[in-house]
Parts: sequence; structure tokens; C-alpha cells
Amino acid sequence: QVQLVESGGGLVQPGGALRLSCAASGSILSINAMGWYRQAPGKQRELVATITRDGMTNYADSVKGRFTISRDNSKKMAYLQMNSLKPEDTAVYYCNANLQRVGVVWFRDYWGQGTQVTVSP
Repeated sequence: QVQLVESGGGLVQPGGALRLSCAASGSILSINAMGWYRQAPGKQRELVATITRDGMTNYADSVKGRFTISRDNSKKMAYLQMNSLKPEDTAVYYCNANLQRVGVVWFRDYWGQGTQVTVSP
């Protein structure tokens, strides 16, 4: 079984910062890309940032220059450093990983349960 567990969400004032963490565990053989997505109330889930196994990153235009995605392959962890937070960043943030389980040939996407980020005065 594979689990992705997010942590680090919370309530922060506009202009503040938070760091999200995502821990992958279970019978994992290999992890390709990892990413962060978010879903605000009444809106569709959207991409925030992704990072390949080799460290190549991609960001949504709305977070470029404010958010930084990183990962530690040895620990099977991904992180999202969020600076200069805005009220419109309020959402549930989900971790995603494209990974291969032990004993399985193919890769598939897995999702965490999500962590709430609220940006409010």
C-alpha cells in the first residue's frame, strides 16, 4: 500500500509564509514527478507546481516568484515553500506523486488527503 501524507497547512496572514511537506511511504520502487495542486471552494483542482526526479520545476503563473517546490529523493519527500501569501491562495493543497509500486511494472498517480491553507487577516 502507498500513502502520501501532507502537513504544514494552517492559518496565516496576507504576506506571510508556510511550508508544506509531503511524505510518501509504503512499497514504493520509484517516484517520477511529484507535485502540488490546490482546490478552492467552488473551483476545480488546479496545478500549483511540479518537480521531476531530476529537479526540473514547473509553476502556475499565479505562484511564480512566490512559491518554491523541492524534493528529497532519499526521503521520498516533497516540499512547497509558500511566501508572500495572498487571500486567493486559500485552498486545500494536495500532494501528487507519479510512482511505481514494488512488484508492478507501470507508474500511476497517487494523491494525498490534502491540507488546508487559509490566508486571512
